[in-house]
Amino acid sequence: MKASVEISMYPLGREYIPDIKSFIESIKSYDELTVEVNGMSTQIFGEYRKIMSVLTDEIEHSFQKHGKSVFVMKVINAFLKD
Repeated sequence: MKASVEISMYPLGREYIPDIKSFIESIKSYDELTVEVNGMSTQIFGEYRKIMSVLTDEIEHSFQKHGKSVFVMKVINAFLKD
């Protein structure tokens, strides 16, 4: 099943831009996903299970590497990429 996810990361209590850039670059490294970034969020397009697997791994890695952060995510079971 195809899916689209919009996700935003909010690191708590520190310089946030390097942490966000690191998370986005990690997500972009997966060739099976299409990733678009704007000033407010990152959109991820691809197979639902692949997206969720990648996000599970990368969010956990981000927590371990950067400490406390809030992630806000919207998921739809449709491929919203043009």
